[in-house]
Amino acid sequence: MMNKKAQIFQEYLQEKNITCFQVQEVPNDELNTVVFRSSIEVEGQQLPTLVITDSSIYTMIRVRVANAALKEGNETELLKAIGKLNSHYKIFKYYFAEDGALILDSYLLEKPEELDGDMVYTVLDIIVKHLLAEYKNIMKAIWA
Repeated sequence: MMNKKAQIFQEYLQEKNITCFQVQEVPNDELNTVVFRSSIEVEGQQLPTLVITDSSIYTMIRVRVANAALKEGNETELLKAIGKLNSHYKIFKYYFAEDGALILDSYLLEKPEELDGDMVYTVLDIIVKHLLAEYKNIMKAIWA
């Protein structure tokens, strides 16, 4: 069963005629998680982007910025660069997945049965503008 926030977000997308998301309900999930999948284009790259809703107080926006980013040769400099980015931006944080991928996460806190679609899109817009400005620098640090 789709959670209330997912229903609200789906209605928001329809109302705004936004068609770039694929919707996936997570089967047998106790929080009724629903994932809205899309991508952000930055520097010719399609970065997988998720809006994840569930029955908790959290709505998550996740962007997979780079696959296999963290390597033995770049670890020190890359961790410094990501730490610097994390200290400058309050609305989202970077981290490394177990497979070394660089992930950007942002969380919105809302009542379990509410979702502000305009706020989701405001955060997505901030993320897009940030990535357009910083992606080249992030990739330089990865390739160092």
